[in-house]
Amino acid sequence: MSSLITALIADLAALPTPPDTINMYAWDGADDEERRGNAIRRANLELALALALERGPDLLLVGEAPGYHGARRTGVPFTSEQILLAGVDPPGQFGAQRGFALATTDGRISREQTATIVYRELAALNRFAVGWNAFPLHPHQPGQPQSNRAPRRSELALGLPLLARVRALFPNCPVVAMGRIADQSLTHLGIDHIAVRHPAQGGAREFAAGLRRIFVCDDAR
Repeated sequence: MSSLITALIADLAALPTPPDTINMYAWDGADDEERRGNAIRRANLELALALALERGPDLLLVGEAPGYHGARRTGVPFTSEQILLAGVDPPGQFGAQRGFALATTDGRISREQTATIVYRELAALNRFAVGWNAFPLHPHQPGQPQSNRAPRRSELALGLPLLARVRALFPNCPVVAMGRIADQSLTHLGIDHIAVRHPAQGGAREFAAGLRRIFVCDDAR
């Protein structure tokens, strides 16, 4: 695996954890179970990035922040546990058979609406995406770790250097911002990108249409 990916994961694990956030990659943990889960999430993310680097992704998809049903549990942006373990075919991505593993021990397999929509549309287009978030840790409502909230400005600033490094790993593929916050972070870094509607809260149809427009134009060149 690329030493650049290994270094990125190590720095992500050491990222300071602001109030009302969870670093699900942290080297430390409250107990052995949490430390074990964090280690598996680091391994899942490293594998996802390494396989994308080996194949060459069709796009870099950038979102807002991990959700508690999604990357908070899996470690991989835009995946639920169901997607991570079952895989997405086509284009041939994720899956227990490719080495991805369950990091949680509560006896359930999570499903997540955004992840389901994203990979449904990518599978329909047979496109391989590598994912990242403007803020790579899980932000939650105060005192409610099983919730989501928008990242604060200071948290987005914390995520900018890592986002720039992910872009540098995949310099030749199109970058797609999923939603306003991702759009703003990419703009701040001066990274050329295309913005599409976030699929949550009734945006699934517009998100799908935005992806199709990108690839129809790309295929027409």
